[in-house]
Amino acid sequence: FFVNTLALRADLSGRPSFVALLKRVRDMTLGAQAHQDAPFERLVEELRPVRDMSRSPLFQAMFVLQNAPSRELTLPGLRIEALTTPSVTSKFDLTLALAESEDGLKGGFEYATSLFEAATIARLAEHYSLLLKGIVAHPQERIDALALLGEAERRRLVVELNETSAPYPDLRLHEMFSAQAARRPDAIAMRFEGNDLTYGELNARANRLARRLRRLGVAAESLVG
Repeated sequence: FFVNTLALRADLSGRPSFVALLKRVRDMTLGAQAHQDAPFERLVEELRPVRDMSRSPLFQAMFVLQNAPSRELTLPGLRIEALTTPSVTSKFDLTLALAESEDGLKGGFEYATSLFEAATIARLAEHYSLLLKGIVAHPQERIDALALLGEAERRRLVVELNETSAPYPDLRLHEMFSAQAARRPDAIAMRFEGNDLTYGELNARANRLARRLRRLGVAAESLVG
């Protein structure tokens, strides 16, 4: 198997448009291919990353695009056909493999089932498809402005999961505080620079201040700075 893996690092800084990012990736890929004969194992030896048997060194996500024309292999006196062998082990955390066809791009995801659920990968595929449609429609759009969520999923995340309204007691703030102080006088109410005040202590200080203000003639509904 004479395929050597090239580890690539994309630069997404500066909020580039897709067209600008495409040029960056092209230049970066061509630069990497100038050193494609350097074995991946040699790169790992030189960089000496922290090794973990549960993951591949240097990168954990792979993108594969099969865009080279395939030729049918013929040998005299033999009938040859390609056999697809099922894959039961993910070589990386996440791999997206695409191939060009007459109908467009076809492919699929291979993923570590210990990290991802099937439903998560299905959503990822939908997001990727939506992203590609946005790129085709608006190639000059900044990449961080391109949509990843459909309208239904956006509504679920933004609206439905944030429906957190709850009944509010018909009490004013100081009444709610006094009730809490009565229920949990020893609970911490305030903490500042290493000093703590319990609800009971804070309530006692507030009451002393209120009584002093009243002795000074401050009316009950007056505002005091």
